Amino acid sequence: MAAGGSYSIVEYFGGDDGYRCGYCKHENGNFSHGMWSHTMTVQDYQDLIDRGWRRSGKYVYKPIMNKTCCPQYTIRCHALNFHPSKTHKKTLKRVNKFLSKGEMPVERCDEGHEGEPMDSVHEESVRPPPEDPQKIDHSEVQDITTSPDSDSTNSTAPTTPKEDAAPASAEKTSSVTPKPGNGADPNRPLCRKAKDIRKERRLQKEQQKQQETVSSSPNPAPSKSSSNQSKSLEEFITESLPNDPLHRLEVRLVPVSFEDPDFLASYEQSAALYARYQMTVHGDAPYECGESEFKRFLCDSPLEAETAPDGPDVGYGSFHQQYWLDGRIVAVGVLDILPSCVSSVYLYYHPDFSSLSLGTYSALREIAFTRQLQQQSPKLAYYYLGFYVHSCPKMRYKGQYRPSDLLCPETYAWVPIERCIPRLEISVYSRLNENAQAGDALALKDLGRALVLHRRTVMPYAAYARKRKGLNDEKEVEQYASLVGQTCAERILLYRA
Repeated sequence: MAAGGSYSIVEYFGGDDGYRCGYCKHENGNFSHGMWSHTMTVQDYQDLIDRGWRRSGKYVYKPIMNKTCCPQYTIRCHALNFHPSKTHKKTLKRVNKFLSKGEMPVERCDEGHEGEPMDSVHEESVRPPPEDPQKIDHSEVQDITTSPDSDSTNSTAPTTPKEDAAPASAEKTSSVTPKPGNGADPNRPLCRKAKDIRKERRLQKEQQKQQETVSSSPNPAPSKSSSNQSKSLEEFITESLPNDPLHRLEVRLVPVSFEDPDFLASYEQSAALYARYQMTVHGDAPYECGESEFKRFLCDSPLEAETAPDGPDVGYGSFHQQYWLDGRIVAVGVLDILPSCVSSVYLYYHPDFSSLSLGTYSALREIAFTRQLQQQSPKLAYYYLGFYVHSCPKMRYKGQYRPSDLLCPETYAWVPIERCIPRLEISVYSRLNENAQAGDALALKDLGRALVLHRRTVMPYAAYARKRKGLNDEKEVEQYASLVGQTCAERILLYRA
């Protein structure tokens, strides 16, 4: 449950049928589990994408990795440690040259970086269900998870999620009490060489300096760097820009809300840009990218806007990051700002500016934006690029944003991409975690504690099963709970009609 007292509510669809793949175009090779999210808290969605889920509008899906034709691995970039590659620097210089002098590159340098195809999710399953539990007033929902009339073994309240730790790597250090015996005093720290201590302190100072270079303004300003220190991403973004450039580029962040005046004022222009992009870049027919499709995929979000004392100033939720060139929108990045990351949902842009490599440029701006938010919310330190699809050469560009990790599809541990590539060269599907003994730390252990919403009442599945004797849905509920994990199963409400 979110801090504001609201639950996430989902309907699970399973995933037995194959659908058309948006990557290799196989007619029925795309397999995924799916659920319709009527409403969702940002923490629940953060936990879900850390288990391989991803949203398209309000439809949340998880590829069946060992069955689908093109396995899709969740990828995240360590924003604070990111350094632009030579290709990234060329892209930033190309855009700045255009802004300064109006010089437009002749050739397209961003081929294959168009982003996720919209048909990577099967169309049939993204239609909203006939019933809408979201219309239920949360104040009217009765919570009997701790009701005295329910069985003591099944009436336990959902486990309170652990406080979000600072996003370190998947390998967590644990405090282990040393065994008594001969040798050094176990109550004192291990002896370390002075050289190692000096090296660690120097690295800490360099990291601190890098963090201080992040600007707090929407258009990051360059920071002073020493002659022997490489330029920061923020410096490359604004490098060579005069005070009076020929073209003016403004980046605006607007919440995805029809109650927001800035979002409403730019809605028609944004929808028209989306249609033009889809028809030109992806070859969609006009009926496939109309206003209703735009609204359903890129404006309808299940995420509830939230604020937190330790969160970013803009809050959490779904946003459009709009790129305004000389007073008109030329590109829009659809983003979710979550407790631990900025998650890229989609990008669309004006085809006339394709030679500027706006796909790469926007990703670099979004990484810089993540670094900016991290100054306000320390645990928000990652930039999620969606799915990395090694079997599709056009989608491998996401692996160029280093350092980055891929999510192991079996243990849900993060593995550096350098260690993953050799395995994926051998097989399109791989258990990326090299530790053969490792398992899913949040695996389902008690189905009875999973929460369901039935007739406006929140209850554990064990209580629901007793009320609905003879209803054989245990396998379906168990499959759902296994996929979302024990923690989410005890927080998210599975809607039962």
